[in-house]
Amino acid sequence: MNETLRTAVLLAATVTTGVLAGLFAAFAMAVMPGLRRVDDRTFIVVMRRINEAILNGWFALCFAGAPLLTLLAALLHLSGDGRPALPWIAAAGLLHAMALAITFAVNIPLNTALATAGDLDHIPAPATVRASFAPRWTRWNTARALTSTAALALLGYALHAGA
Repeated sequence: MNETLRTAVLLAATVTTGVLAGLFAAFAMAVMPGLRRVDDRTFIVVMRRINEAILNGWFALCFAGAPLLTLLAALLHLSGDGRPALPWIAAAGLLHAMALAITFAVNIPLNTALATAGDLDHIPAPATVRASFAPRWTRWNTARALTSTAALALLGYALHAGA
């Protein structure tokens, strides 16, 4: 097994996981608390714009890349000198799976509901729309931030364990 490849893939998994954890944490620590201070219509408009803007190649690279690179890192560490890092990588992979499950089961459906809640000029009952979105989205985004940050810590430790 090429040690350089194994380390490079694990490092790439760690970096993409860090970017994703940072994104989720930024929403938990700054974006959503900041949006708590705006009126209902502004909240809806801004969240819609963010949800549109985030669908880009950089986000896709990290969102899909982090779990895929973690899986590849686990496969590359199945034998030989890579075995000491494997439990940490596998645990990070499980945390990635949890974050993906949260995203697909909760955050994406809420984003879709927000996107279809009416024309921006005529949002029926914006306070109700916001109330049905913000608390649950924020709570589960915080869970994604925590699982992704824990995955980052595990991958960081795996880099150490594999050294």
